[in-house]
Amino acid sequence: MSALTKDPFAGMAFESVPEAHEPPEARGLARDGVRLLLSRGAEVSHHRFPELPRLLEPGDLVVVNNSATLPAAVRLDRLAVHFSTAREDGTWLVELRRLGPKGTQPYGGGEQGEWLPLPGGATLRLLDRETPRLWKSVLDRDVESYLRRYGKPIRYSYVPQEWPIEDYQTVFATVPGSAEMPSAGRPFSTRLVTELVSRGVTVAPITLHTGVASPEKGEPPYAERFAVPASTARLVEHTRAAGGRVIAVGTTVVRALETTALSGRLSGWTTHLVTPETGVRWVDGLLTGLHEPVSSHVRLLTAVAGAEALFAAYEEALREGYLWHEFGDVHLILK
Repeated sequence: MSALTKDPFAGMAFESVPEAHEPPEARGLARDGVRLLLSRGAEVSHHRFPELPRLLEPGDLVVVNNSATLPAAVRLDRLAVHFSTAREDGTWLVELRRLGPKGTQPYGGGEQGEWLPLPGGATLRLLDRETPRLWKSVLDRDVESYLRRYGKPIRYSYVPQEWPIEDYQTVFATVPGSAEMPSAGRPFSTRLVTELVSRGVTVAPITLHTGVASPEKGEPPYAERFAVPASTARLVEHTRAAGGRVIAVGTTVVRALETTALSGRLSGWTTHLVTPETGVRWVDGLLTGLHEPVSSHVRLLTAVAGAEALFAAYEEALREGYLWHEFGDVHLILK
């Protein structure tokens, strides 16, 4: 196996990628005005997002994530608590982060059984470490209601200014539950969705609630809640049988669809990691943001694109100054 196959980003200069520091609307663009990099194998071309309907074919199926973003960050004097994932027993996974002048940084403190006073008289109890950075915890009141009053959207140092929660929602957002925005769907506008449908492209939802990303760490994603409607599963099977393509909008959609394809389950918790070794069964293309070389994202993208094609696309994105992160540009990968 070549070094390229092992790590498609080996040797690339990711220390200074062009970053989107604010929503495109704050840069004078429409929501759907971002750039779109298209890769078909090793062939790469440059577009604007409104061209998407003309880049797809009648009979294709676009699957989107309808999870809505929670204002999941609660700020204390020196720390921030990022609420990540709700558990069935009423507990939540949370991450503690240190407040700094340029955003938040990982915080390795906290003790089992510790009580943290939060704004509004709430109290968070740390029960046990779930991972090296995530705590299993319990809040003394309903978490989602509390976050709607006291929380703010999670943001990292590359977004220096606060933006309202509405800037962290997609047009598909109907089911609250994500700690961070399923950002691949952000460039879609109502007008663009209408144009897709009018050209014979079907749009169908799944739900997968994302946990915290914390880009300083490269650990794989943990279990996340998902639901694939039976109607969406039938559309996937019908589309593939008819010769159409299934285009996933975001790595979250890939994870949900491939969990159902592998297990037959339509809902629950998924720990499935999509890798070049597992391959993909239901996904023929992927619309996604531009990712830093975090292992789980890289391996998922490689499973869809292939290592050499992904390498070529990212070389081109770096050369042409495409913007990274949730408010940035997007990449359409077609097999």
